[in-house]
Amino acid sequence: MPETTQADIKPREVTGGIRHLGSRLRSYFVWTPLVWLYTVVLGCVSLVVSLFDPTGERQQKIARLWSRMILWTVGAKVQVEGLDRIDISKPQVYVVNHLSAFDIPVLYTQLPFQFRILAKKELFRYPFMGWHLRRSGQIPVVLENPKASVRSLNLAVASIRKGNSLVIFPEGGRSPNGQLQSFMGGAFYAAVKAQVDVVPIVLVGTYEMLKMNSYHIKPCPIQMVVGSPISTVGMSTRDIAKITERARAIMGDLYYSRCLVPDLRTEQPVTNEPTKL
Repeated sequence: MPETTQADIKPREVTGGIRHLGSRLRSYFVWTPLVWLYTVVLGCVSLVVSLFDPTGERQQKIARLWSRMILWTVGAKVQVEGLDRIDISKPQVYVVNHLSAFDIPVLYTQLPFQFRILAKKELFRYPFMGWHLRRSGQIPVVLENPKASVRSLNLAVASIRKGNSLVIFPEGGRSPNGQLQSFMGGAFYAAVKAQVDVVPIVLVGTYEMLKMNSYHIKPCPIQMVVGSPISTVGMSTRDIAKITERARAIMGDLYYSRCLVPDLRTEQPVTNEPTKL
């Protein structure tokens, strides 16, 4: 498979006039309503299926269908690299950079196994989406409350020990400028407690496709790059800072060698707080 260059990631930019207006109108009045339609319809289906799906497997298939429909609708093509580096048969903690609302659909379509997401509690309050998250066994976390965060992390550890992989955005939220943000230690706390590998993943192109607080979708190629797993065997919570720094360094190297934004990591220190995500 040919390697995608930085120039390939750049959206098909429409800079002005009728074409620019047409691009915005298509996003606002065609693509965005369709995404909400898929969310409402499949959210209701997922809610009904959850009554007969104690493992969450069928609901994950519905989430994958939802994701494929969204990416197909907007013409998003995803190139995957490095998935052969990992053993998908065993539970692991996957840490992913967070750039866009398209990140979750990309992960659902490209990760070929069942997983749980540790997500901000606010997402669980949304109609349809929140219902699916709660009924499918995803784990809510309150970032502003350390005690609640610890409870969520303990639930995450229990889920991993039952054989479920965990997907976490260690930055805690979407990047407003495409930069890799500081990392919180919650993902690495869960990995150490469960004694499973940390798998770094970077997404490239989703920021250019749909920036934070925007509804203007600009189709471009997307990359999902999987790094080599980081073992936590024999490590303790005292090693969380070291694991966090190593994961961020690996993800930074993978991301900045492929993305369009400059590398400003030296200006963004790592935040090692095991009670938070």
